[in-house]
Amino acid sequence: MDIIMPDKEKLLEMYYLMQCTRKFEEAILVLFEENKIRGAIHLGIGQEASTGGVAALREEDWIIPSHRGHGQSLAKGTPAKFVMAELLGKKTGVCKGRGGTVHISDMSRRNLGVCAIIGGSFCNAVGVGMAIKMDKKDDIILVYFGDGAVNEGNFHESLNMASIWKLPVVFLCENNGFALTVPFEYATAGKDVSKRAVAYDMPGVRIDGNDVLAVYDAVTEAAARARSGGGPTLIESVTYRWEGHWLGDPEVYRSREEVEHWKSKCPIKRFETMLLAENKASMEELNELEKRAENEIKEAVEFAESSPVADTATVTDDVFVDNAEGSGW
Repeated sequence: MDIIMPDKEKLLEMYYLMQCTRKFEEAILVLFEENKIRGAIHLGIGQEASTGGVAALREEDWIIPSHRGHGQSLAKGTPAKFVMAELLGKKTGVCKGRGGTVHISDMSRRNLGVCAIIGGSFCNAVGVGMAIKMDKKDDIILVYFGDGAVNEGNFHESLNMASIWKLPVVFLCENNGFALTVPFEYATAGKDVSKRAVAYDMPGVRIDGNDVLAVYDAVTEAAARARSGGGPTLIESVTYRWEGHWLGDPEVYRSREEVEHWKSKCPIKRFETMLLAENKASMEELNELEKRAENEIKEAVEFAESSPVADTATVTDDVFVDNAEGSGW
């Protein structure tokens, strides 16, 4: 696939988003170890190039993030401090502290939110795609999911329906090699998820998921096809998570050598090397962006820690749309 190089402003924006995502994930790792975040946390360290998919969208497009989608929410425009406050269960969180890591949503920025049910996002994406088509708009919806979700029945039903009705949906599988603790090849027939697209009469593309430009380009092309009435596309983005499925995962299903091998393919360092080699940015510019990202996440942590805890007395508020308040609902 020939990749069309975005302009410098877009490239630096993408680099900044990747740095914000890495710094954000590293920060919540510390907060979790300090017992300031309750419940399971799924870190996306090593998968920062996935934000390139959101960077390829228009502001009015919709997304459904993956279980490791903190960076995808940041890329869609939700300020880091509101996402951080959500993870800490604070009233100032984007979902008022009620959603947590696998229910982050921000309707004001067309982020429909993560679905905690594996494979549940497919159905939601098809529903939004149908609504877009009925409204005769040229928006699209990008739905992220992991390789474990492709063996759910919803995968077949949703891709089949999206193709029949030519819905403007881009299906992006972040194949990081494991469904929880089960290696991809143990549970999935066939080596490429993208080849399943043949069964649904849609394009299937397999890309290097550690190359942010490859992700950006694949989504750009798929989005253009969807907007023109060409229907959905299935993208398989091959990447790797550096941390366990959850914090505290003993990771007995993989070797440390394997993890170190993938760390040598760091998507941020790779993008940085390309930007310097192609004279798209100076080291000074990149250092400044990294420092800015570090400061933004530091401020997000301070904001979240100083915010009031969500009031349990209001837990049933916002359940129905007629009593909902706030930009996130």
